[in-house]
Amino acid sequence: MFTGIIEDIGTIAAIEKKSGSWVFVIKTPFEPGSVREGDSVAVDGVCLTATAIGAQTFSVDASLETLRLTTLTEKRTGQKVNLERAMTVDGRFGGHIVTGHVDGTGTISDIRNEGDSIRVTIEISPGIARSIVKKGSVAIDGISLTVNDQSDNKFTINIIPYTASRTTILEKNQRDKMNIETDIIGKYVESFLAKREGKGIDLNFLSRHGFIKGE
Repeated sequence: MFTGIIEDIGTIAAIEKKSGSWVFVIKTPFEPGSVREGDSVAVDGVCLTATAIGAQTFSVDASLETLRLTTLTEKRTGQKVNLERAMTVDGRFGGHIVTGHVDGTGTISDIRNEGDSIRVTIEISPGIARSIVKKGSVAIDGISLTVNDQSDNKFTINIIPYTASRTTILEKNQRDKMNIETDIIGKYVESFLAKREGKGIDLNFLSRHGFIKGE
């Protein structure tokens, strides 16, 4: 599990494109030994497993399914990426619950300065838009953010200077794509409601859930 609080910015040192997966070598400012083989690391919000460790680098494999759903296929050598190591059991929880399982990508339709902040509007598919809620949480390239506004297939976020200086957001431009992960709690609620759709609430439902006593 992750929190959406970016720890540092890494650089893609190399990309190896295999037939069944791509291997990314990430140069990182993390202290030696802080990432070990088998550890989970969120790379631009995508949960990946460290498969090899080098001198100030670690390698991760991205499956074809991961490549299909994320922006990883558009990455280039030398490009910067947001990094967050998986949260430890005794760690301090910040941001919101982030799984690193990206729902899909969104496209920046507008980006502009607004006071000291950067206001970003992102266009998404109807399937993702269904789980976006105004004032709710969303992870953009792994960054935990609050949805300021939402309308149809677009939503808007504000990036404060502190967040902008510690993530890759300042390198983004209009029409760039970003990884989107919606709030996991909202997904569970949506799934529950979908399963209940058309069933309604009757005496059997109330009895099964302890609201009334059966005969």
